[in-house]
Amino acid sequence: QVQLVESGGGLVQAGGSLRLSCAASGRTFSTYVMGWFRQAPEKERDFVAAINRRGEITYYADSVKGRFTISRDNAKNTVNLQMNSLKPEDTAVYYCAADRKLSIATTQGSYDYWGQGTQVTVSS
Repeated sequence: QVQLVESGGGLVQAGGSLRLSCAASGRTFSTYVMGWFRQAPEKERDFVAAINRRGEITYYADSVKGRFTISRDNAKNTVNLQMNSLKPEDTAVYYCAADRKLSIATTQGSYDYWGQGTQVTVSS
């Protein structure tokens, strides 16, 4: 089992940047595919980005491609989401998630463990 704790959320103006981090407990972090999802008020939780176990393969939602970058450090048990050129529509609670399966998945049902979320608010 793994516990996930997100940090780095906050309030930023449109066009600005934020870096989210997710710290994982346990010694098996490198065996999980890691993903970021987000949920805006009164909307479903949507896929944002994911990275494979070794950090070699990444996948992004079309809405964030070219603006967001996911990375991981298996030695430090962390996964990060660098968010640039933020837009008001990026406002949401951002969740870190871990998937025990081998392949990258974009559906939340595939992920086994979730953090508590961190709020990102982008003002216009």
